[in-house]
Amino acid sequence: MHTAIKMKKELKNVIVLPENVHLKLERDSVAVKGPLGESVKRFNFKNINVALKDGNLELWHEKATKKEKKIMNSIASEISSMIDGAVKGFEYKLQVCSTHFPVTIKVDEKNRMLSIKNFLGENKDRVVRLKKNVDVKVEGDIIVVKSIDKDSAGQTAADIENATKVSAKDRRIFQDGIWIIQKEKGRRK
Repeated sequence: MHTAIKMKKELKNVIVLPENVHLKLERDSVAVKGPLGESVKRFNFKNINVALKDGNLELWHEKATKKEKKIMNSIASEISSMIDGAVKGFEYKLQVCSTHFPVTIKVDEKNRMLSIKNFLGENKDRVVRLKKNVDVKVEGDIIVVKSIDKDSAGQTAADIENATKVSAKDRRIFQDGIWIIQKEKGRRK
């Protein structure tokens, strides 16, 4: 009988914090505050050690397997995205393409909705619910989605794009819709 030997070794991941970002570490959550705002996310730090040392965030495990390595890298990536969002933010641009019928896009900030009127000549508006921490602006035929939260910005852009998904029509002829044309990643320099 052959048994697989799990190699265990010490792993450490250091996230350098910019000067204008403050990170608060709780038992099961991380709060990042920067020039653009604050975001808080809950994490499962099971078996992963996390500490703030010398202005940096350190994640480590003394005897890590591949599973702990994957968990640690996922947490580090998510926290890095939170820092990038607090410093630079995330922006998606979508373009309204309407060749058959003129489409009107309206954003209702009070009710957190985006309505798409007259899409393919429909009488009923197509409505998209907007996430809490997302700003949506309409500039001509371009819709700009901004947020400090990468997941919220991306999901809102995808929801808008999916709201105009056309089925049962030839996509070569009916190319009407709203399409993501640009994703600006909030990467620090």
